[in-house]
Amino acid sequence: MMKRFHDIAAAVLAILSFVALVDPISAAPAERFEVTSIKAIRPTLTNTLDAVQKRDATRARESFQAYDSGWNGIEFYVNTRSRPMYELLELQYQPKITKALEAASPDFAAIAPDVQGMLAKFDELVAMIEKAAPLNPLFDDIARLRIVRAHLREVPPALKVGNFAKARESFKKFDETWDSIEDLIKVRSQDAYVAIEKGMIEIEDALMPDKPDVAKATALVNDVMTRYNAVLAEIAKEARAANR
Repeated sequence: MMKRFHDIAAAVLAILSFVALVDPISAAPAERFEVTSIKAIRPTLTNTLDAVQKRDATRARESFQAYDSGWNGIEFYVNTRSRPMYELLELQYQPKITKALEAASPDFAAIAPDVQGMLAKFDELVAMIEKAAPLNPLFDDIARLRIVRAHLREVPPALKVGNFAKARESFKKFDETWDSIEDLIKVRSQDAYVAIEKGMIEIEDALMPDKPDVAKATALVNDVMTRYNAVLAEIAKEARAANR
């Protein structure tokens, strides 16, 4: 009987040792939302660089616009972590690259080093944040709200240039991700929550025609954004106070 017990114990230890060997990552802590959300926009920069190197102006512009939209979601983190890094990425690299890509015939040879430099600094940023202590959880709420809002922010510019397909696509993404953050709005302001829900229905209806009424649709989006931003500003104020 005792021999049988020892045999079973040995078998269990062998299994546990095997699991530890084949799956050492399972015990590792998951990355913070701050880190994963910032890393998530890195491909937009690598896509921009690839398009620039292939001299594809259209794809380079689209990729960098996607970066700009994604950046809006996470820049609050960056501005809090490092003002100098924020200013370098937001106020130096981004305007310079945007302006260069707007040219009818972009100078790809001149743009490529700037995109490469921006990507290198972005990677420095990620490495710095990975090593830093977590921020107050309110910062994650802000990021979640801003990441979802980024889709809505894309609608008015698309309407302005008559790209109605893009306007509908961006609003659809906002609508699909709204469920993930609606409780953050609702717990802060029931009135804002109800108004946003109503406004979303109206925006969807306004975007349905082949040629939507641009002024009307834009006004509806701006109204929803105003209510959304009011709640976001309230949380941001609390986060800044908690970070002092």
